[in-house]
Amino acid sequence: MPYGLTYADSDAEYNEADAVIIGVPYDHTASFKAGAREAPTAVRRASYNFEETIFYHLNDEKPKVNDYGNCDDFILPEDMFEEVKFAAGPVIRDGKFPIVIGGEHSATVPVIQSFEKNSIALMTIDAHLDSRDEYMGTPNSHACVTRRASEHLGIENCCAVGVRSIGREELERDDVVPYITSFDVFDHGIEWAVKKALDGFKADKVYLSIDIDGIDPAYAPGTGTPEPFGLTPNDVRKVINIIGDRLAGMDVMEICPPADPSGITSILGARLINEGLAVLGKSLKR
Repeated sequence: MPYGLTYADSDAEYNEADAVIIGVPYDHTASFKAGAREAPTAVRRASYNFEETIFYHLNDEKPKVNDYGNCDDFILPEDMFEEVKFAAGPVIRDGKFPIVIGGEHSATVPVIQSFEKNSIALMTIDAHLDSRDEYMGTPNSHACVTRRASEHLGIENCCAVGVRSIGREELERDDVVPYITSFDVFDHGIEWAVKKALDGFKADKVYLSIDIDGIDPAYAPGTGTPEPFGLTPNDVRKVINIIGDRLAGMDVMEICPPADPSGITSILGARLINEGLAVLGKSLKR
């Protein structure tokens, strides 16, 4: 394919691939700035910015990567869910490592639902708890991600890290989704936060969902719902490495290229994906 249409170095055939990249150009439940549908292409283009190997992972195995391409775009989130399950389901059942590029955060839900019930835990990096029963008339909004995930995985297998914006209705209930604020991270460190989240999970394997607004907008301005007082990119890099061989898959969501003409948010998204691939390579070496 022409330059930039597939992720850099994703030249493996599906059958031989360790990891599969799936783009979800969807943002129809966006509630502030739309444009995340442009992220899969922007992140793929940004991936050509980097060296083929991360120098501190130089001695680790390099995973074979296949780029599935983009899911079709739909208007209704329910239709998008079915399309994502069609793409991600075989990847997960075949024991490959899914990497999803959103698109808005709602696209995480059908990926999670493609895993067997209660088989994994979900850790999100997010400015928001995203645990509403419904938002703007739909239960499948980007603001309902952890609530829908908890119904499939069990609430004890969900935790949001870096949170600093929570609606009153999300807290005034008996089944609050577990979370760790960015202020907790500032006070105790990211290592403490990840250990706390991992210790609370019942499942061994962990799917990491990175909503780019979990990172401070000073570093990642290109997002639909920016929120100050966020994590640093290095915090998130550490999260990926601490989870290590427990990582079952990952996504990077809510990059909004129209809100970031410089492209630095897409570059950061690609670099975090590369970190996830390097950590996967380390586990393949064992």
